[in-house]
Amino acid sequence: MTEGDIALAPLPQADGQIKNRPVLLLRRLPPFGDFLACGISTQLQLCVAGFDELITASDEEFPASGLKADSLVRLSFLAVLPERHLLGRIGKLSVTRRQRLVASLCRHLSSTAD
Repeated sequence: MTEGDIALAPLPQADGQIKNRPVLLLRRLPPFGDFLACGISTQLQLCVAGFDELITASDEEFPASGLKADSLVRLSFLAVLPERHLLGRIGKLSVTRRQRLVASLCRHLSSTAD
């Protein structure tokens, strides 16, 4: 697996259940090579404007994503996942989109609290 891949992984849900969900592998972390990942959801109404990103069937990279429906890449749904917990790669997003998402997360983390 590499940064930018979309994989399936077991993630805790709001109700406490663990479900296999698609995740975007944002960045490999030292020292063990675990991935910082964000969840991907079809619940488009959860979109945080200027933070999350939609990927829709009309996007050029949608076929390569492996997603089945319009989806939301949720930067507010983060997890650190060991590679051994990833159930398999389903697709990939462009380097440009991954870099844009990481930059957005970095801006948010480095901004002063409101």
